[in-house]
Amino acid sequence: MIPFSISIALLSLVQGAVVAVPRAWEPGRLARLRGRRWALIPPVSVLAFVLVAREAERTSADGLTYLALVAVPALAALALGWLAWYADPPRPQRALLVVPLFALAWADRGGVAGEAAALSLSALSCAALGALLAAVTPARWLAAGIVAMAAADTALVVANLLQRPNSALNAAHPAAGLPRLQAAVFGTAVMGYGDLFVAGVLGGLLATAMGRRGQLRGAALAAMLALGFDLLFFFVDELPATAPVALTLLVLMARRPGLTRTPTGPQPPAREASRSDSVADESPERSEPAPARTPPPRAPAGR
Repeated sequence: MIPFSISIALLSLVQGAVVAVPRAWEPGRLARLRGRRWALIPPVSVLAFVLVAREAERTSADGLTYLALVAVPALAALALGWLAWYADPPRPQRALLVVPLFALAWADRGGVAGEAAALSLSALSCAALGALLAAVTPARWLAAGIVAMAAADTALVVANLLQRPNSALNAAHPAAGLPRLQAAVFGTAVMGYGDLFVAGVLGGLLATAMGRRGQLRGAALAAMLALGFDLLFFFVDELPATAPVALTLLVLMARRPGLTRTPTGPQPPAREASRSDSVADESPERSEPAPARTPPPRAPAGR
């Protein structure tokens, strides 16, 4: 048995690492779907889970288990081949790494290696969701969605409304000994899928707004805040792990006020150089008129 302190610390480090995985992705034809409505997904996902789970705890938990069993490996393949930070240009062959990870999670379910493989699949799937959501959501609204999700999560934990749904979800097992991918489980600690999801969303936002270096700084800060947040487990049994991610975003926004600001205003039109301009720029001397050439005097012809 891995001690709880080590288990929760490793999960917190994974949460910070998820922030570093997504890349800034251009949606291409999906750009027409871009809009602020997508920012509702993070907070609504928490509230919808509680409402549905309280109505039918066992039924909804089983349904989410099988949904995760299908969706998590597919999203992890997207991250490995297309949406991770190194996948520019895309590397589809790396998506095949999902197969051995899933096989290990199935063969060693309950073991350290199997839990690590299942955790990797869940983390990668959240990174893919973060990259997709950041591509179709304006940065300012996505930041508001992250903070709103953390606020809703914290309120539900304080009101003791998440304990029963989480317990039912964590206890659900798919048939045939298939791996549980609906939550992040390692050792004696459990972290909700939404806690990794919000980290992936923050990673996608930082990759788009701050570039790779800023994203790595945000990932390191998120990991440190999550580890510090774990000290509260000496006093309570359950904590909203979305809070350190939202706090990371607020700290970065305080250091860089224009983090989520979208540039507006007309851009100066590009000047198209003509062929004559390019010739004149290359050799200014040629722009001066060439001296007139007079034919040489002809010698008189003899008889």
